[in-house]
Amino acid sequence: MHRQAMPRLLGFLALWRLWHHVCMNALRYDRPLQSTRLALLLIALALAGSYAFAQTSGNIGYGQNGGKVRAEQNERSQRTLTAQDLPPTDVSMFVDADVLMNVKADEYVAVFGVSHEGATVQEAGEKMAVNIAEFTKALKALHVRDSDIYVDFITQPKIYGYELTESSAKEKLTGFELKKTVSIHYSDRDLIDKLIVAAAGAQIYDLIKVDYIVKDIGAVQEKLRTEAAAIVKQKLASYEKLLGIKIVPSIEVYADRTATYYPTQMYDSYTAAESESLTRPPNLSKYTVLRARKGQTLFFNALDGNGFDKIINPVVIEPVVQFTLYLKVKYDVAP
Repeated sequence: MHRQAMPRLLGFLALWRLWHHVCMNALRYDRPLQSTRLALLLIALALAGSYAFAQTSGNIGYGQNGGKVRAEQNERSQRTLTAQDLPPTDVSMFVDADVLMNVKADEYVAVFGVSHEGATVQEAGEKMAVNIAEFTKALKALHVRDSDIYVDFITQPKIYGYELTESSAKEKLTGFELKKTVSIHYSDRDLIDKLIVAAAGAQIYDLIKVDYIVKDIGAVQEKLRTEAAAIVKQKLASYEKLLGIKIVPSIEVYADRTATYYPTQMYDSYTAAESESLTRPPNLSKYTVLRARKGQTLFFNALDGNGFDKIINPVVIEPVVQFTLYLKVKYDVAP
């Protein structure tokens, strides 16, 4: 079975058990029809919302499961109904809301990796000092302040090689490798291209990552809660109208679950290529198979609107930080 289908099947079975549980309890304990009907409707809505999956096309069909898949699984787990999620009494109900907010970063930190080898630690250190000095000089020309640059010592492993004789290969110490990282803090999104060119000019070619920083996370969380509360109230009014129920003033927040997904977690990849199969002939051993190099494409694969009640800032044309909030509220229903 496809590994993406397994969580869906397990979730469906769990929801089916809940449906059966509600029906059997209604018959066993002669529960009021109104509360049973309400519980069945809420489970039906969960079933419908959880399994409305969109189709994809294009080269993304070659995609490998990555950041988006893990994020979607995490979001689904927050909405999964269990036996403990059933209303605690015959005259209570849950109303929930799930909101996604896309936020552009206020600042960034780019981290470059630098490494050099030498017969001695001093030799490796001198080579590295030259490269880092060239890099920091180029950064100053880009108006990057000294306080926004930090060089971090990482490791200093030994390097071993083999000394060959007629009858043996003896391992011996041949040198040292020095590794450091250079972190650059900046606020202009487009500066990254110039940073890469400056690093290459100093013979530094390893851009490890770019961290995305949102300064006021508290304001983002407050916006999410405001929107989620409005959705809960809207749903509640709809249920009262459709089902003819009346809510008594008894409210309790059962779940307030937040999650944050940074761009470094949300990149997927694919290889848009097809290769011919090679049948093994009797004399294949005389051939050396040289396979073509097939380029791999990496792309930012953000969470979409699937499963969310509302998306704030829905249009995504650049990597953004994605914040989610799942809010579940218990209400008592008048008998």
